[in-house]
Parts: sequence; structure tokens; C-alpha cells
Amino acid sequence: MVVSNRLPFTYTRAGDGLKRQPSPGGLVSALEPVLRRRGGTWIGWPGVELKKGERVSTRADKYRIKPVALSENDVARYYHGFSNRTLWPLFHSLPALSRFERKDWNTYSEVNECFAEATAKHAADAGLVWIHDYHLMLAPEFLRSMSHEARLAFFLHIPFPPYDVFRLCPWDHELLRGLLACNLIGFHVESYARNFFDCAERILGARVDRGAMVVEHGDRVARVGIFPIGIEFALYQEKAMKARREPHRERIVLGVDRLDYTKGIPERIRAFERLLELHPRHKENVVFLQLAVPSRSQVAEYRELKSEIDELVGRVNGRFATATWSPIRYLYRSLGQERLCGMYRDADVALVTPLRDGMNLVAKEYVACQVDDPGVLILSQMAGAAETMREALLVNPFDLDETARQIHRALTMEETERASRIASLRRRERRDDVEAWVNQFLDVGAEEQAGLEPISEDEIQGWLRGYVKSYPLCVFLDYDGTLTPLVDHPSKARLAPEMREALLACARRDDTDLSIVSGRALDDIRRIVGESGLIYAGNHGLEVEGGAIDSFRHEDLIHYGERIQELTSVLEELASDGAWTEPKGPTLTFHLRSVPERKRKRLMEKVRNVIMEHGYQPRDAHAAIEARPPIGWDKGRAVLHILRECYGPAWSERVRVIYVGDDQTDEDAFRFLAGLAMTFRVGSAETPTSALRRLPNVEDVRSLLDWIGSRPPADPALLHASR
Repeated sequence: MVVSNRLPFTYTRAGDGLKRQPSPGGLVSALEPVLRRRGGTWIGWPGVELKKGERVSTRADKYRIKPVALSENDVARYYHGFSNRTLWPLFHSLPALSRFERKDWNTYSEVNECFAEATAKHAADAGLVWIHDYHLMLAPEFLRSMSHEARLAFFLHIPFPPYDVFRLCPWDHELLRGLLACNLIGFHVESYARNFFDCAERILGARVDRGAMVVEHGDRVARVGIFPIGIEFALYQEKAMKARREPHRERIVLGVDRLDYTKGIPERIRAFERLLELHPRHKENVVFLQLAVPSRSQVAEYRELKSEIDELVGRVNGRFATATWSPIRYLYRSLGQERLCGMYRDADVALVTPLRDGMNLVAKEYVACQVDDPGVLILSQMAGAAETMREALLVNPFDLDETARQIHRALTMEETERASRIASLRRRERRDDVEAWVNQFLDVGAEEQAGLEPISEDEIQGWLRGYVKSYPLCVFLDYDGTLTPLVDHPSKARLAPEMREALLACARRDDTDLSIVSGRALDDIRRIVGESGLIYAGNHGLEVEGGAIDSFRHEDLIHYGERIQELTSVLEELASDGAWTEPKGPTLTFHLRSVPERKRKRLMEKVRNVIMEHGYQPRDAHAAIEARPPIGWDKGRAVLHILRECYGPAWSERVRVIYVGDDQTDEDAFRFLAGLAMTFRVGSAETPTSALRRLPNVEDVRSLLDWIGSRPPADPALLHASR
């Protein structure tokens, strides 16, 4: 199943109904022939807002088409807005052109959910759901929540930007989480994968194994692959051989592009102008033929680009043209494939110089069409194709003098060198055609991916050594789901002997203070851990005691003693289908872990309403709802209280802080400690987190504590200052 923004056919409304024509773009040209041969399903937008009851035709298709209906507003904000005014320039490393508008983002998210819903209806029948390109980066996560067992893959057809560029996006976390819901994530070239690894590691705190090409995000594992896309080589070669031959007296330098500011057309025109300045011998002997296919004319930047190109062409022609020769021929239109192949075949030089490009199939199409006198490919170093098309003349498109020199070199190159370069390029592109690309991707997509090895001491040291240095440590730990696995009843959550020993190894150190911060009642958490010398914070920090600090109980709790009893009675009456209420002094927890999924949502809504009616705040937890007094206190404030009591107002200068938790209630602490601590969220990747890193499970928490307990001692001077 293929899922992409656009169906392989774009529909327009005519007098006698909907008409369709092939959709433009490299994605369609690469995938449509494959589905035509293999069969399958293609889900996408038909290109027109469908009226009520209106359907697109699927006749004569060798595969099924499932349209996703979008409104004009959807297209304006999701497609022209966030996709093409935000992601497109950002991912092509042109952030100054990106616009970050909340309304565009909201619509992008809504449309991605619509695509996921349309896909989920058919995902069970698909061996692989293959989602394509930057328009649908959130769809995998939505689809994963709807179809947990589906095998999902994603391929990005444009570059993935470096960390310093990608993090400019206000929704960088959400986009990465969307991709990491997939089993396989594909990129054209290795440098894009390296950028993705950096972002996943530095923004989400995911574990990355660059050697194994794997990302571990919470309890999920995604494989990353390098798949340079090819073209339908045999088809282009055949069309080039059949195309009409037109005589021309000048030699031709050819540029073929969709009109886009990433393609470097103005720079290319200036480089050709520089050629004529540096090498006057080419005047009246060479023509630069630029074909620009109209694109995104609704976007202001594209209209401005067209005006700039028009002016440049006019200036260069005005400067150099003679009565019988114009140096530049500029075509602003689409051409049929056969005529285009003839132009490729007849061009002496192909000038393919994008400022940034995911791959660039024009370079490959030109090579496939070189069936006569061999031409020369000049290719931008900034195109993904440059990593494999090594026999091309590579240029920096911003260096006009160098580009001009390479055009001159191409025009004066001996035939034996031209033939050798083109022969090697053709051999590789014939072998690595689009069918080979699809087969490779599907083969890898069908493989089961093993998870990473358990976290090692070296890995933890890499995370913490630079942060901890020789400072003393203050470590905060949640209990359920962090020190013990989640169980069906809190009474069963017992510390394993190995975990208890790891805790004690930390607690015995003079340079380490340990605090347990739990949603359990204070007496309960003290009893179940049972170790002296630790600080215990119960009821999400409303009650604190232990260690060398004074006992603390929030002063406002006295007002909620009777009210919590009333709330408990009402919730106990609501408890059914395995639900039960856990009183915890000033708070309570309503547990739903044993409630069937189909009944859970409705019961949760009732419970939330009852909690609010009694003047409490409902907070979601793992298969539970917490009822807390609305007194502006949480785990984050409790952590601040403990740090100030232990180390004084300047605690951040005296101690290093680590916080580990697995629950939504720990997010309050993660947010408070942002920039001030190393924070770890344990467990599922389904929930967003403010923690710096994720740990998949309790065993990895124990590995972290083992490292803390065995690390080199703190500097005595720093230890003294902290006390």
C-alpha cells in the first residue's frame, strides 16, 4: 500500500465531469510504473475538492485508488502552507524562507490524521504500508495508534536537514515522533540518515546505533536505510531512441527543472553568463536551453522566482544576442515525455545544479537518454545524486566561476572521455533502476528488526560524564514503572534484589543523595522501599520526609480531609468492570487497568467529571486517574523544595541532578528541571515527553543506577561546598 500526498493522477473538473492526467513529480514517476506491474493500493489526494457523492474513476488501473478528500482550506494550509512554506525550505536548508504558523501546523496535523484514518481501513490487508514524503510525517504515528500491528515504512524524497536547521521548527519533536512510529525509515543518501540520527538523539533523547542503522525510541525500534532512488531506465532509453530528431546548428547546454527556488535556476543563468564572459569563443556556437515546468504558482515565493528568471533571461539575451543568435532559450511549460527524452538525447551538456536536492532524477533521465553522441553531465554537489554519480563533473552551484569553467570543460571534452564517463553512469543507472530500488526497500521492509543491546556502561558514561564531572549528585526516582515494572495491582510492585542493591550502592556514597518521588501515600512508599537515609516524597510531593531535611506537609491539605472522603465514596460506587479506588490520604487514584478497553473511555469521562465536581483536579496516569487538591503543587515543586532544603538557593551551582520517571506526573518535574538536570522517561514512546532521554524499561534504570553507584568519587572541595 502506497500512501502519498497526491494520487498518481490529478483530477480536474470539466464540463462533462472529472478528467485526469498523470501527476507531476519524481515520486509518481518512480512508483506508478511499479504499482502498475505489481498491483496494490494507492491512497492520496485527487487534486480537486470532491462534491458530495462525487467519485474518482479507477477504471483501467492495475491497482486500487483510494482518494482522501481535502477542502480548499486544507490544501491552502496543509499543502501550500506547512508542507511547502515551512518544511520544504527548511529541509532544503533555506530556513530564512520558512514560515512557522500555528494554524498551518494544526491543519497539517489534522490532514495527516485524515490520511491515517483512510489508510487504517485497508492496512490489515497490506503486507507493508509505505508512506511517502514530507507531507505526511505525522501520519505514521496516527496510523500506529489505530493499527498497532501494521508494518509501516516511510521514505523521504527530499533532504533531511542538519540538527541546527531542523531544530528551528517549533514542532521538531512531533515530526520525529511521527517518523519513529515506523518499522523502517528510508533516505536517499547516507548524509541525510546521519542528520536524522543526530536529530533523533539530540532532540528526542533516542538511543542511536549508527553502525547497525537503528534508532530506539522508548519501547520502539526503527530501522534506518539508505535507498538511492532510480528511474525507469529502459523506458527513457526507448523513448530517446524513438524521439523525433530535429536539426540544430548550435551546441546545447540543457537545464530541466520544476520551477522552484531550490533548483538554482538563477545561479545557473548567471554561471552561463559568466561562461560567455570568460570564454567568448562560445558566443553564437552554444545555446543554453532552460525548461522550467510551472509549479506552486499560488505561493508568492514562486511567483517572485519566475519574475527574477524572466528578468535574468532578458538581461543576458539583451547583453549577448546577435541578429541570428540568442544565448538563452527559456521555456516555461510542461513537455511530453517523448519530446523531453529527445531533448535529453540531443543535449551536449546537462546542467543539473540545484542548490539542494533530495536526489534529482533529471540527472538520471539525461544519462538514460544518452544513446547517441555522448554528452556530459554537470551535477551539483548539493544533490543527493552526487553521492553515486561520481563520473559527472561536480560543482558548487554558488561558485559561478567554477561552474562556468566546468561548462567550458564539458563543451571541450574529448569524445573518449565523454564516452567513458557516460558509459559508467549508464551501467550503474541501468542496474540501480526504480524496480531495483523498490525491491531493495521491500526486502528490507519485510525483515524483522531486533532491538538494540541493553544499555552499556560506556553508553551511560557518554551521556553523563560531561554533565556530572566531579560534582556530587542528587538523584530523584519515581517508583512504579521506574524501579519496578508496572503490575495489575500496586501491592505486587516489589523491588527486585538487583534493583535494591543498585539503590543501596548509590545511597551508601557520601557524594550522592537519593530521593524517591512517588504518587503513592508517604507511609506506603516508605514501607515498600524500606531503606533509611533516603528522602521520600509521597502523594506527588505533597508530603516529604527523610534524610537530613525537616518533614514537610503542604499547609493547604488540612482543607481537603473531609472532601476526599466524600469523593472516595462516590468513586467507589462508580467502580465496575475491574476498576477500583486507592485512597492515599490527601489524594486518591482511580485504577482502570483491568477495565476492558471498550468500556474504559466512557468510565474515565465519568470519573473526571466527578473529581472536578468535588473540587479536585483529575490527572491522567498509567491506566488510572489521579485526584489531586488544586493547590498548585506537583512533583516539580517538590523537587525544588528538596533541592533548596538540601543545598540552599544556589543548588544548581553545587550539585548535579538526575531525575528518572515513567508517568505523566513526572512530566511536571521534567519541565521544571529543563536545562538544569539530566532527565529520563522510562517506557512507551507513545506519549510525548519533556525528558532529555528515554529508557526502554526498568532494567535500563538499574544499569543507570549501577553506573551512578560505581562512578569515580566527587571532588572533595565540591562535595564540601554542596553541604
